[in-house]
This record gives sequence, C-alpha cells and structure tokens, in this order.
Amino acid sequence: MTEAHTHGVEDLCPAGRKLYEQALREGRISTEDAEPSRCLVDLGLLHPALDDIDRLEPVAPTVVLHRLLRASEDRIADERRREERLTEAFQPLLRIDGQRPEPDRPAAVKVLGGGEQINRAITEAMAEADRELLTIQPSTHSGERMQAAQAASLDRDQALLDRGARIRTLYQHTQRHVPFIIARYEQLRGDAEARTLDEVTDRLIVVDRAVAFVPANKDRTWALEVRHPALVDYFATTFERLWRLATPMYPDAVRPPTLGGVTPRQRAIAALLVEGHTDAVIADRLGLNIRTARVHIAKLAATLGSESRAQLGYLIGQSGILDQARRAPQALGTPRAHRPH
Repeated sequence: MTEAHTHGVEDLCPAGRKLYEQALREGRISTEDAEPSRCLVDLGLLHPALDDIDRLEPVAPTVVLHRLLRASEDRIADERRREERLTEAFQPLLRIDGQRPEPDRPAAVKVLGGGEQINRAITEAMAEADRELLTIQPSTHSGERMQAAQAASLDRDQALLDRGARIRTLYQHTQRHVPFIIARYEQLRGDAEARTLDEVTDRLIVVDRAVAFVPANKDRTWALEVRHPALVDYFATTFERLWRLATPMYPDAVRPPTLGGVTPRQRAIAALLVEGHTDAVIADRLGLNIRTARVHIAKLAATLGSESRAQLGYLIGQSGILDQARRAPQALGTPRAHRPH
C-alpha cells in the first residue's frame, strides 16, 4: 500500500513534482506510473482521462493556481469576518472593563538587566522587609567580583538585622575559610547564620518570602524578580531542605568529620568520580579551580592506593567511604529551633 502524503501543493514532494512535470510534457501518464505519487490526484493536479480510466491527465497549472488562490482568498475573507464579529462581541465588554480601576500590583515575574538594576531591585525589596532573608551564594572563581558584591550588600543586610529580621546564608564548603566572608560575619550584628554544603544551587535571594531573585543567564548579568507566591514558596522550601542538610559555619562553626583519612571535600569528589564526571565538571560543581580539584583527586587516589582512574572508582566503591558519610551523625546539620517572626 502506498504511504499517504500529508503535504500541500506549496510543499509538493520531489517525486510528485517530477511526475507532474512529466504529465505536462507528455499529456498523459498511466495510473500505474502515478501510484507512488497519489498525492497528485488528491491535490487535484491529475485527474482520470475521460476516454481511458487507466490514464491520468494533468490539470493545467494556471487552473490549479487560480483555484488555490481563490481558496486562500476565501479563507482570508472568513478570518476577517471572524475578526469583525469578535471585535463587535467584545466592544461592550471592553467599555465595562475600562471603567474598572486597574489593580496596582507588581508583575509576577520581571526581567532585570545589568548589575545596577538588579542591585537596585534587591535593595528596594529589602528596604520593605522586616522578617527574613534567605540566600544561597555559590562559589565563583572571580574572588574580587564576589568580594565587591558582598561589600555592597553589607549595609543593607545590617539595616535588615537592625529591624529585627533574620538572615540565613548557604555557601559551599570551599567558602568556609575565605577571609572576606569570615570578616563579613564578624562585622554583622544581629541574627545572622551561615552554613555550608558540598554543592548548592545557583544564586538565590528570598526576601520575607514575598519576593525572590534568581539568575536569568549563566553569567548572571540578567536576573528574574519573582513575586508569584507559588514560585517564591518553592524557592523557600528548597532553601529550607538544603539548610537542614548543611554544616554550621557561623556563629557556631562545626568541622565536617574526616572518615578513614578521607576529608569531606575528598568524599564529595569521590561521589562525583563514581558518577563518571570529568575533572572540569567536578571543579565547577564544588566551586574549585580545576588544579585544586586534581590535587584532591591525587590525594584521594594516594589514600586509597589507586594507580589509575578506573581503579580509583572501584576502590571508592570498595572502601565504603560514601556509605560511611551517609551514616554519619546528622546532628551537624540540625538547625536551631525556628523562632517566630
């Protein structure tokens, strides 16, 4: 059975076009020759000859074109009449709606472009806040850029704390001993806490659980200001779940335990190695530069006695260090009792 063609005349298949050209040149073709291109009959380009039903004759291109243009014009005319009926039906409704005052509410999602506009929007949101600020600050390889951003936010964070609000921040483990981050918490006065994880999400700021800010592109030159309650609640819930898994850094720093001579950072690297990630991906996921990641991989290999990358993955599985980490006491990441706002 010949497969049905679904194209229109304007997208005529190559086989159909070739057969139609042959019919125009020769005047007739056999139905047997036309069988692979039944679309020509379906589209009205060929029709049976009156004196021989086993032969097909071409319909003149001018006739076909006129018929198709006429059909197109009819469709356009129908659409215009439909537009007129819609306009007529909605006109009185638009007059009623025009008399109702437009509600003064911000857009559910707004795109912010450029650092100045992003910082201004965050500052304005925090100026109205008095309850809580949740932030996730992933490591960046541009220390100066991050340091400048942290310094710029110090005053507005302190103003929020002075109003009795609470600030909680999640970093990666690689940030636990960064001098300017430690200095930042030594300067802040009030209810500010920080915890760390091996991996965190991209940057997130949630203000009073009413507005959230997230990056809109990879280099973070664009951001989304989100005010949709369901989305903001989703971001806050994600933060809370990560917070419960994180290790305290400030004000009561807790060092993640070393298991079997393998450091927490090496365990995180081991988990990603077992998943088959490259050195570059591991470095990016854990906020390290690739040279540091490779140093840790080499130390891990030396600790486990591995002589190759393939053997290292096997030895990680045999050592049980990942299972030990999962069985380690969860108390390190247990949050303090949540205070009412």
